[in-house]
Amino acid sequence: MGRAKVSIIGAGRVGSTTAQILAYRGICDVILWNRTEGTAKGVALDMMEGAPIEGFDVNVRGTGDWKDIKGSDIVVLTAGVPRKEGMSRDELLDVNAKVVRAACEKIKRYAPEAKLIVLTNPLDAMVYLAKKVTGFPRERVMGMAGVLDSSRFAYFIASELKVSVNAVNTMVMGSHGDFMVPLPRYTSVDGMPLAERLPMAKIERLVERTRNAGAEIIKLEKDSSAFYAPASSLVLMIESILLDKKTVLPCSVYLNGEYRINGVFLGVPVVLGADGIEKIIQLKLNKKEMSELAVAASKIKELVSHLKE
Repeated sequence: MGRAKVSIIGAGRVGSTTAQILAYRGICDVILWNRTEGTAKGVALDMMEGAPIEGFDVNVRGTGDWKDIKGSDIVVLTAGVPRKEGMSRDELLDVNAKVVRAACEKIKRYAPEAKLIVLTNPLDAMVYLAKKVTGFPRERVMGMAGVLDSSRFAYFIASELKVSVNAVNTMVMGSHGDFMVPLPRYTSVDGMPLAERLPMAKIERLVERTRNAGAEIIKLEKDSSAFYAPASSLVLMIESILLDKKTVLPCSVYLNGEYRINGVFLGVPVVLGADGIEKIIQLKLNKKEMSELAVAASKIKELVSHLKE
């Protein structure tokens, strides 16, 4: 049996960084597809020329030909217009819907058995569109958001308490944006509940910073949105699938009654393994948390209703 194959659609900063991390870890061959083929080929060649130094033997290949994604175990969709300063993720709806629709038609044709991970914003609406266009079962279509949001929340907590990031376990659900639902009740530091380590006022401040973390980076960089942490988040999901780790990770998945929500993609904890989404974990949420999740679902449904046919 040959090595696993991961195709990344979009050779921008997120896509190329994801390819680089995967290559360094040596767990799969990578196809890096880009609309401008020369960009993908140049990035891939640059990466491979570092292989003797980094010591990896997997292959990273750039292309502009959709036929090259055939046989992919996983396809990662990063293509689309990134946010700029002052923009919300939702403002990208129409322009990125065109990109996602066109790409998913090709993915359906050339990689019909792949698991599909979507990163394009507005995330929850775009992964809904991806499922609609491909017709893939919900186990094989997911969005990357909660892993990133949870990592950001954990980092902010660790920085506040001046402890190792490895001491912090947290969970962020909901939508990827203003209606994400960080869960301090399900957050611990070295096994201790977060509420025993920080006053509620500080926790609320860190929750708000997590909601605005992407905008904070855009404001600082001016001409770029985040790409290092998103790429690391994608790799965590990819590894859990390819290595059948069955890691519990928050992902944007299609809900069919879970959390009393139907017909919408929303960030919830799932077991991620060789079959994709193998189980949706239903946490016991209190009334406030359930209400916040319901609001997030309502906002996503509203956004999806604006998708142009």
